[in-house]
Amino acid sequence: MLKMNIQKIFFAFIIATLTLSSCKSEAKKETPKETVIAKAELVSLNLSGMTCEMGCAKTIESKLAKKEGVLDAKVIFTDSLATIKYDANKVKKADLIAFVEGIGDGQTYKATESDN
Repeated sequence: MLKMNIQKIFFAFIIATLTLSSCKSEAKKETPKETVIAKAELVSLNLSGMTCEMGCAKTIESKLAKKEGVLDAKVIFTDSLATIKYDANKVKKADLIAFVEGIGDGQTYKATESDN
């Protein structure tokens, strides 16, 4: 009889422990993580040195789109213009200009901020 009471108490303790520990795990999952809100800005760059749409413009656009901090990038070959939406918390305009100028051999493309 004493043995059965000890077993019941032991199993009740195990169930209570599991229940309480699972509740703590759930509480941790529901706690929202801190998020840094993107400070989205837009810059237009005049580009020189592009000779074709597929090899130059699309390459620049693709590389910009993959750069950390860039939210969106469009390069229009006919206008020699890149429009870049970026997170100012992660990247600066000067970094974007230097990045574009570093594509390829580092001497082919030149970028300057547009007045638009």
